[in-house]
Amino acid sequence: MSESTTETDRTNWTVDYDVEPIRLRDPAAEALAALEPGDPIVVDYRDVVKAAGHSCPTAAGAYRIAKDGLEALYPGDELPVRGEIAVLAGDPRDDSAYGVTARLLSYITGAAGEDGFGGLADGHGGRRNLLRYGAIGADGVAVELTRTDTDETVRVTYHVEDVPAGGPATSTLPKLIDGTATDAERAAFADDWHGRVAAILNGDRYVTVERD
Repeated sequence: MSESTTETDRTNWTVDYDVEPIRLRDPAAEALAALEPGDPIVVDYRDVVKAAGHSCPTAAGAYRIAKDGLEALYPGDELPVRGEIAVLAGDPRDDSAYGVTARLLSYITGAAGEDGFGGLADGHGGRRNLLRYGAIGADGVAVELTRTDTDETVRVTYHVEDVPAGGPATSTLPKLIDGTATDAERAAFADDWHGRVAAILNGDRYVTVERD
């Protein structure tokens, strides 16, 4: 397939986030020859924005939960493996933070509920029943990630209470929604909003990782 470079065939982002991507192996993709064995699937924050439909503190927090948690579970050059990562997210699933966070973690890790991919042949690369919801008993937005091949677990907490408040320009959001914002108001909003997101993606104090 040839790659089109026309403006209508790619996403014309107005902001660039300087954050490392997440690299994972996908056994099903390798088996079906979509990837060479051992080559990673690369997920960056822009992919998560596409899945969420927007960039916001919740999407940024979900990305950091996945990135920091997987780096702790798979140290060094070892790649995380889709189908071998279980996710336990806090209740309730319809919570504005937990529900969206769990969906984005599912997108990144492949972990899914009872309706997830069952795997090839004898379950090779399956992700079904790897995403669950339950009480974790932690402050902030807490998620447990488990390697099913070793049973190692880490608890990753996103400290939403430490997230900086939106700047004064974010008060113009209603005008951006109804299309009455000026170019200057739109630019000021973007600086405040995306500056906040960038702080979450790169700041050390927003996410902590504990081993079980």
